[in-house]
Amino acid sequence: MSEDEDLVVSAMAINVTIPEALRWNDSRRGQEFRLDTLNVRMLPDGHLAAKAYGRPVQGGRGAYVSFTVPDRAELAALIAAAADRAADRWGAHQGLQ
Repeated sequence: MSEDEDLVVSAMAINVTIPEALRWNDSRRGQEFRLDTLNVRMLPDGHLAAKAYGRPVQGGRGAYVSFTVPDRAELAALIAAAADRAADRWGAHQGLQ
């Protein structure tokens, strides 16, 4: 790729395992889910957006449904720390293997 070409990065996202102590339950369409994973995206303006995902409490696969992340300081801190860790890892990449 030459310096004259524009390189467009359209998305940057990471998946983060929620520590057990920070997990929560939420329901959708009458089914209760235990939220255990965050998907964190960096928006074009540099801010972060996050959605939570999990498994049905009753078992089974259930639907792949996103949930809003509650406004809790400890979850915001987890998201910020995960983004910082991802930035460090991206910055230290060693190219394609």
